[in-house]
Amino acid sequence: MATRTITLDPITRIEGHLRIDAEVNGDKVTNAWSSAQMWRGLEIILKGKEPQDAWIFAQRICGVCTTVHAIASIRSVENALKAPVPLNANYIRNIIIAQHAVQDHIVHFYHLSALDWVDVLSALKADPNKTAQIAQSISDWPGNSPTEFKAVQEKLKSFAAGGKLGIFSSGYWGHPAMKLPPEVNLMAVAHYLKALDYQRKAAQAVAVLGGKNPHIQNLCVGGVATAINMDNLATLNMERLSLMRTLMEETRDFVKQVYYPDLVAIAAAYKEWFSYGAGVTNYLAVPEFPEDTTSTKFSLPGGFITQGDLEKTRFIKNHSDDYLVSNIQESVAHAWYEGNSALHPWQGETKAVYSDFKADGKYSWCKAPRFANQPVQVGPLAQMLICYAHGDVRVKKLVDEANAKIGISMKDHHSTMGRHLARGIRACLMADYSLEQLDKLTANIASGDQTYANRIEIPNGQFKGVGFHEAARGTLSHWIVFKDKKIENYQAVVPSTWNASPRDEKGAMGPYEASLVGNPVADAEKPLEVVRTIHSFDPCIACAVHAVDPEGREITKVKVL
Repeated sequence: MATRTITLDPITRIEGHLRIDAEVNGDKVTNAWSSAQMWRGLEIILKGKEPQDAWIFAQRICGVCTTVHAIASIRSVENALKAPVPLNANYIRNIIIAQHAVQDHIVHFYHLSALDWVDVLSALKADPNKTAQIAQSISDWPGNSPTEFKAVQEKLKSFAAGGKLGIFSSGYWGHPAMKLPPEVNLMAVAHYLKALDYQRKAAQAVAVLGGKNPHIQNLCVGGVATAINMDNLATLNMERLSLMRTLMEETRDFVKQVYYPDLVAIAAAYKEWFSYGAGVTNYLAVPEFPEDTTSTKFSLPGGFITQGDLEKTRFIKNHSDDYLVSNIQESVAHAWYEGNSALHPWQGETKAVYSDFKADGKYSWCKAPRFANQPVQVGPLAQMLICYAHGDVRVKKLVDEANAKIGISMKDHHSTMGRHLARGIRACLMADYSLEQLDKLTANIASGDQTYANRIEIPNGQFKGVGFHEAARGTLSHWIVFKDKKIENYQAVVPSTWNASPRDEKGAMGPYEASLVGNPVADAEKPLEVVRTIHSFDPCIACAVHAVDPEGREITKVKVL
């Protein structure tokens, strides 16, 4: 059969600009290239800035992955100075981390990827009564009533009749790879709309602690600027703690009673997708949720899995583990940067050299991170597999129950649908962690401890540090070198840099590229299956790269007052 190349540019329902080129022979992908179409350049912006201010700039890398860059950046300076962080500050940061993840995972499933599996127009043919019966059979969510589903269907009919589907337009409706019955499609569309409200509640909880959303304002080197005083209306007090509890309980119930049951139902209907999209089966995750003041004790473990073998997982105890810190490099052999060698982030360079897309040369603004000289997949799947290998009781329970309900085994998790399932499991875990961290914060304050920051002065001299964070999309690290209170080098190695990476100097594919090889394609003119696998990673290319004009012209100028 003749081989043809299809180009998807841009991939939509992601953050940032991503181009995917795939060679298709017959009905399967035989080769692929992942090209990030924007240049970040933040590393250059941060040179010369004061290290204690880096987090404010760094979280502007993205409008979606905001808090995560702030956390990783502030941790990099604290790591360089070996600065302790009060328990209250860690609990506050942990709540922000967990609730941001809950919001992010809800948005990814419903608003970024569900329409790869759900045929919206098919919902017009559904019987709302039967939809309610199906929904009630998988969950006791009170919103699963015939009245609710009928109202959604009528709204959808009015959109369709007027030719104004809005957010539901331009989908692959009627595609041969779509297989859900109309009633399940209607259920998913109704929950899609409900999810808009609940992701907002999670974002509101982040804003209560962080000062605003999407870009929080409450961090400082050595803690947080969230003042604690139970008797002051202008600080963190019982009223705000109570408000957060209400918001987080509502989002937890939505995750466990709507999101997760919907995910399991869709995964069972598309069970064959546990056989596609494995790609790179080396996995990396870092420990998360520090439980002490020196970041040596964490609630969730980190580790490195080689070739999908959970029994040989190399666990990572903390963020200063030399095995973790010394084994990361970034290759630019196929990225639009000067040079061809792989460098450790502390020695990393950001010298942009743009050329046209060359499949056998340089073709992406994304560098190619490698761990122990190997391409690595990061994200919820990596974290859940490492937690499972570590024996985390809650993760093992959720994974084993899902395996039994869907009829899969652990090997099936290395797949497109496996990534979705892991993210749903992680959402349940993060929803619980939010409330548990709130309980710990409340109890610690009740014990008489109201410390929320240590005073840390930036000294003269040269320092280097790294801030790790297991973010919603996977392992994130910010690397900083500063001298005499000014930043000399700054590199961010983000989850989508790991996953969207181009080939390295050895020709080894990155996770996006490798995951597409062997993927089915029913209609090359409508390559829905390619989009399904890419979306399962939850791409955020804005984190990996930022905009540049190839002619070097100024795009815009912003005056900071």
